[in-house]
Amino acid sequence: MGLDLVEVAPTSDPPVCRIMDYGKWLYQQKRKVREAHKKHHHHSTTLKEIRLRPETEKHDLDIKLRHAREFIEKGHKVQFTIFFRGRQMLHKEQGYAMLEQITETLQDLAKVERPGAMSGKRMTLLLVPK
Repeated sequence: MGLDLVEVAPTSDPPVCRIMDYGKWLYQQKRKVREAHKKHHHHSTTLKEIRLRPETEKHDLDIKLRHAREFIEKGHKVQFTIFFRGRQMLHKEQGYAMLEQITETLQDLAKVERPGAMSGKRMTLLLVPK
């Protein structure tokens, strides 16, 4: 253990010095800064996308909804995107029904920022935490 003579208050008259382990003191200062950063919650909301198809089965949808619930609880926005291919475009009501089910399932902790809407071959719904 190496002790050092460290000038604590160089501006005072006379300057004040202390005998201490300087390396240990520096380490503790860095540790304090790191702990302060950990406690400071600097969380930026990001947009998480969950992709579906109109024929996505109920169990698969439940798993995706569970993931969405976790994202929303962490404070993220969640966008559900349903992709349509070929003849699926004739059954858009399936997509709207699926988005309605998603909204009902997650209404306890999320609100709709952008309701379900078709754009090209995809249908999107944006949910944000309440």
